[in-house]
Order: sequence, then C-alpha cells, then structure tokens
Amino acid sequence: MNYVTVSAKIPRKLKKLLDQYGVKPGPVIRRALEEEVKKKILEELEEKARKLSVKMKNISDEEIARIIREYRENR
Repeated sequence: MNYVTVSAKIPRKLKKLLDQYGVKPGPVIRRALEEEVKKKILEELEEKARKLSVKMKNISDEEIARIIREYRENR
C-alpha cells in the first residue's frame, strides 16, 4: 500500500494528554478521516438518489418492471 503523510497542529495540552494516556494519534486520525469520507460519499449518493427519484417520478411501475425484465433477459 502506498502512504502519504498528513499532519495537524493540536494544542500542546492535548499532546500531553495523548502521551499521558498512551493514545497513538495515527490510528485515531486515520479512523476519523475514513469516517468523514464515508459520510461525504453517502451524502453524495443520497443527492444522486434524490435527483434520480425526481427523474423516475414520471415513469410508471409497469415500465420500470419491463425495463428490469429486459435487462435480466439480456444478461
């Protein structure tokens, strides 16, 4: 895996507490960044789903079922 370094400035008091309690910042930062990215991806997907829902509003259920059936038969 290919890595890059990301740095952050934190208050000196927080650094002392991290050291005092033996908290390694790397895994904590990595987890927080991964969760933030997942959150943004979900927000983006929700927006796309909303836009698609508006477009599909005018298509009947029967038409959607026909399209799905056609797709499955052609796979």
